[in-house]
Amino acid sequence: MVQATPLLLVLLLALGAHGLQGTQQCKLTGQWKNDLGSNMTIYEVKETGDFSGTYLTAVSASLSIIKESPLLGFQHLPYLSQPTFGFTVNWTFSDSITVFTGQCFVDEYGKEILKTMWLLRSHAKNRGNDWNAT
Repeated sequence: MVQATPLLLVLLLALGAHGLQGTQQCKLTGQWKNDLGSNMTIYEVKETGDFSGTYLTAVSASLSIIKESPLLGFQHLPYLSQPTFGFTVNWTFSDSITVFTGQCFVDEYGKEILKTMWLLRSHAKNRGNDWNAT
């Protein structure tokens, strides 16, 4: 049985904080690593706020070999200094999809940190098994 409990992930910028000039600002573009060892790369955030990237999880309940998976998301516009965002990961090695939502923060040392919550949905064989698929 999969329990749907929110997990707070702290994703730290793997390459260090961007140089801060004037207002401290988060930039989602780049490589991120969370406290469990998962890696995420966000490509360019477009003028419309949409972005794509890849996610390589370090943890999984799947018996399959973990593979890098695509992600699609949006950053809330206008571009604020510490923006909210959301993205979906389509796991290429399992029959599930995860949605993440969160906000980018800059701490007192200039380090960019993503605080997120996520919800994973697995495939249910029938409606009777729906309750344990999220």
